[in-house]
Amino acid sequence: MELHTGAYCEAGTAKRKKELKRLQRAAREAHKLGLEVHAGHGLNYENVGPVATIPEIVELNIGHALVGEAVFVALPLPSAKCG
Repeated sequence: MELHTGAYCEAGTAKRKKELKRLQRAAREAHKLGLEVHAGHGLNYENVGPVATIPEIVELNIGHALVGEAVFVALPLPSAKCG
């Protein structure tokens, strides 16, 4: 099962702590039920750290953030030369 982390990612500093606690509780309960726990939606380099520390989560889905970062920072632009 995947926990939706959008509310956590969009929350301000004070509310983000509350949302993190919600994610921790949900992950713990899902794990107790024997579910494999994943999390994703809105995670990026800046906000993923605290979610990554939740021990019950076995997979984080941050593919869009990584690809987006690569497009704007890491991938070289194609050469303007032709032929």
